[in-house]
Parts: sequence; C-alpha cells; structure tokens
Amino acid sequence: MTKLSFGAHPYLLGFDQLERLVERTAKTGSDSYPPYNIEQSGPDAFAITLAVAGFAEEDLAITMEDRALVIRGRQAEETGERVFLHRGIAARAFQRSFVLADGVEVEGARLENGLLHIELRRAVPEPQVERIPIRRR
Repeated sequence: MTKLSFGAHPYLLGFDQLERLVERTAKTGSDSYPPYNIEQSGPDAFAITLAVAGFAEEDLAITMEDRALVIRGRQAEETGERVFLHRGIAARAFQRSFVLADGVEVEGARLENGLLHIELRRAVPEPQVERIPIRRR
C-alpha cells in the first residue's frame, strides 16, 4: 500500500510541509487534561478556552513555537501542612499545543473564573493578481 503524499502531487507545489504538520498534530497525543473548547467567534475569529481551575496567572505560560500555540501550566509547590481527605481538583502540570495555520495570529488571552480564554484571528489577505513578465534570452 502506498502512502499518500501531498508534496508529491504535481499541482500542490510548496505544500510538502502540510504532511509534517498533520503528523505533528497527531503526535500531540490524546491527553484530555486540561479540557478545552474551540469556538468560532466570528467569520475569521476563533477562541480557545481551557479549564484551568486552581492555576493562577503566574502558573501559566502561552508561547508561539514554530507555528504552534503552546500553553503550559505548572502550579507552585505547596509548602503548607494541608491534609486532603479527597483531592478531586487536578493540580498536575500540563502542556497543550495547537498547530496554527499561516495567517492565524493570537490577539490576546485572559484568565477569568478558572477559564483561560485565548482569542485568535485569521488575517484575510486581499486577492492579488500579479503579471509575470516573460524575458527573452
């Protein structure tokens, strides 16, 4: 059985990275922590909401790494003498990644009521027609 390759198709020039992006997305894993929603908030706007109960703003980091939006959370170690009879609120460290298409930019982020909201917008380029001159040799 042969493997379908986007980069090998004669009409898809320059799309060889698409296959790598698909593989990279598949490798992000099936970890379900923290739970998240992705919403379309406008024709060219999206919002990612992560449930990060118990995490303070200083416990969270949002970075862009090679076209991937990476959200990391790590709570500071507790130094108190707390004794939990039941601990149902997860406090483990996490990393969640989202591969963004070209032209998608992060507009901002806010932490509100245990939810981390990240706003994204896709820049819509204006259609262009460019005439390519033919040179004589």
